[in-house]
Amino acid sequence: MSAPAHRIHYTYAEYLSLESASNVKHEYLDGQIYGMAGATPEHAALTATVVGLLFPQPVGGRCRAHSSDMRVRVSATGLSTYPDVTVVCGPRELHPDDENAVTNPTLLVEVLSPSTEGYDRGDKFEHYKSMPSLRQYVLVSQRERRVEVWTRGEDGDWQARTTTDGEVARLDAIDCTLDVRTLYEAAQASA
Repeated sequence: MSAPAHRIHYTYAEYLSLESASNVKHEYLDGQIYGMAGATPEHAALTATVVGLLFPQPVGGRCRAHSSDMRVRVSATGLSTYPDVTVVCGPRELHPDDENAVTNPTLLVEVLSPSTEGYDRGDKFEHYKSMPSLRQYVLVSQRERRVEVWTRGEDGDWQARTTTDGEVARLDAIDCTLDVRTLYEAAQASA
């Protein structure tokens, strides 16, 4: 999250009005609007490749993968943000104050960049954990061929499994897999 705009407090309606007229994306939390940094070509290629690899798998049936243009609203904490990939299974539930923000993702993916890794692993993940529908949170490294999958257990606890080059990440929440080597090789070819 970058520094907030200079105003003291924005309502959510003001945020939506500003966001609809903006050519860049912003996060919203506690009355503050935060500019989101633009992605590097490597980041964009990894994000697009994740969507491309998920699309032909079962996710295309009962679940739908969305690009980083899909806004997600965390009702419990008030965060509005744009994950790199959002997968919703079943009907999309929209926030009552925002017809363009889903509130029921099943799986979220963030591609880690040096400037956002701490936030994606820390505060942002804490916000995401408060979403009852979220079953898995996937962190894709830009520095090495590594995919970390956080899965919510039946007891509500989150457990991580890391997969590296030559391994396959299981995305059981959406009945899919991500072959780590294929992910990085395809992303590298398109970057």
